[in-house]
Amino acid sequence: MTGRRARAKAANRAALLEAARDAFGERGFEAAAVRDIVRRTELAPGTFYNHFEDKDAVFRAVVEATGAEARRRVRAARNGAAGFEEFVEAGYRAYFSFIAEDPATFAFVRRNRGAAALQDVLPLGPAELAEDLAELAARGELPPLDLDYCTHAMVAVGIELGARMAERDPPDVDGAARFATALFLGGVTRR
Repeated sequence: MTGRRARAKAANRAALLEAARDAFGERGFEAAAVRDIVRRTELAPGTFYNHFEDKDAVFRAVVEATGAEARRRVRAARNGAAGFEEFVEAGYRAYFSFIAEDPATFAFVRRNRGAAALQDVLPLGPAELAEDLAELAARGELPPLDLDYCTHAMVAVGIELGARMAERDPPDVDGAARFATALFLGGVTRR
């Protein structure tokens, strides 16, 4: 009984997270209400409160899940790279692919970019990127540069270019990755 109950609880939570992502993506954090989330599921309103305290809590959970998946994909791509140029391109390509493959998640991110909770868990994971860049620098694979500026410039380019790419029909992952890589590497080598 407990195994079945645990699976049902996990399935309910997943359904609520998906419904919340869609509601916040469509309406935005301010306009969406708990009832908008619950209506997108077959669950009773009380079930929502078994999993989340309020709208803020479910929003934060969606942000954390979205950020974790994006960071996982990007970091895996960067970790498999041979050298700085491949590191940059692989990271951008993984992030842009994440956006193109899951329009509902990106609609959530784009629609709620200004929400405070979203600022805490940026999709490209600046802390992880800073660690990876520091490791490259320690191995001598980076020209001398300010790693803090480099980290935040890479994140900003990814977020802004990713938003623009997502608005194109169809999204051009290869073009966006090539452009971001060329733009960034040109700036680093010509500083």
